[in-house]
Amino acid sequence: MNTKAAQDNRSAAQVAVRLSGIRVVLINTTHPGNIGASARAMKVMGLRQLHLVTPKTFPDAEATAMASGADDLLQHAVVHESLEAAVDGCSLVLGTSARLRSLPMPQMDVRMAAASALAEHQDQGIAILFGRERYGLTNDEIQRCHQLVHIDTNPAYGSLNLAQAVQVVCYELRMAALGEAGISVPPLDWEPVDAGQMELFFTHLEQTLLDIEFLNPEQPKRLLMRLRRLFNRARPDQNEINILRGILAASQRVAGKHDK
Repeated sequence: MNTKAAQDNRSAAQVAVRLSGIRVVLINTTHPGNIGASARAMKVMGLRQLHLVTPKTFPDAEATAMASGADDLLQHAVVHESLEAAVDGCSLVLGTSARLRSLPMPQMDVRMAAASALAEHQDQGIAILFGRERYGLTNDEIQRCHQLVHIDTNPAYGSLNLAQAVQVVCYELRMAALGEAGISVPPLDWEPVDAGQMELFFTHLEQTLLDIEFLNPEQPKRLLMRLRRLFNRARPDQNEINILRGILAASQRVAGKHDK
């Protein structure tokens, strides 16, 4: 094997490793053909982790036909009954969404999102969520994301098919994996906790705010949404989440709501 071929093989292997921890998560997909077309889009760009949350029909012959050679991704696709299970173990959860909301979430264009995802530690799971064909992600699903990803389109006609959106995101991920320029390297001692631990923290936070009578139990949603946005943006590591949980527990003890 000549030197260039060897370098190309090493480069391909490095790109495969960099993309290996990224999950494409399709939520409640209605048309099985979109699952197959998404698998094809992923395989073309070198992504292999396909996760499905409550698909309407799967497996299905139409999905296999639309996969057009990416049947192996369909065979190894992981089907979940909940979003919590689909993002379990992931330190970064990105949600694709084009809708404006009353409480804006941090939002990146797809190129910046790809660079951000590839800047994660190699052993940290990354999930990219794609919602339903008709209306995308729900507000509750968006609240589980650290940031939203926006694909810039023609303002006069911005309708993207689900598989097309997957293709655009996967392409940008591959481009980011091929070139490290402009990608920042996080501190060596920073390993953010996964989505499951963040949900446990948010549950503890809500209960503590109720215990100390800071949160109005009649109207808790808006404040909790803002706090979710704050802590998802901060992305605490294990030591930081332990400190935060300790503060919450101490607050509950002082309030007389927790066993000493």
